[in-house]
Amino acid sequence: MNFERVTLEGRHVRLEPLTREHGEGLAEAIEDGELWKLFFTIVPPVERLDEFLGDAEADWERGDGLAFATIDKASGRVAGSTRFMRASLPDRRVEIGFTFLGKSFQRSRVNTEAKLLMLTHAFENHGLNRVEFLTDYLNQTSRNAILRLGAKQEGILRSHKVMPDGRVRDSVIFSITNYDWPGVKLHLQYKLGAN
Repeated sequence: MNFERVTLEGRHVRLEPLTREHGEGLAEAIEDGELWKLFFTIVPPVERLDEFLGDAEADWERGDGLAFATIDKASGRVAGSTRFMRASLPDRRVEIGFTFLGKSFQRSRVNTEAKLLMLTHAFENHGLNRVEFLTDYLNQTSRNAILRLGAKQEGILRSHKVMPDGRVRDSVIFSITNYDWPGVKLHLQYKLGAN
């Protein structure tokens, strides 16, 4: 069982299944803020973008999830990327991750609405029980953003991942469950309406 290739669309954002056609726009988003230089996250440098796109396709073919290009509808530009990953549809859970946005789109409605679209799809179309988020313990900005979505921190996975520079990172795990979802959905809709 796999996530079907669907386009998820809201008022401000369109999430399109990631393809090589998004490469040029994705490169611009990555260069906007030099995202590959952030030591606490993994964003591909532009010269490794073909590998990133190939890996996203291979992950989908294996049933691991589905990667999206995040499109800002106002400008028509690729703002970044996000994905469903580490899917276990028989266990009714998935992780949302590998999210990055160009600096111009950070702290805007783009991420909030993208997550609302993905969470709605996960809980209401796939009937999942749980959506997980993981981030580097040192990435306080990401941790705060995940909490602002309405996710709950569950714990710290110590010595969880080896980063490209060789540093062994601790990861913080968060979740939203189907029990939490109605309240989280109202919260995110309110945030989008209030902005």
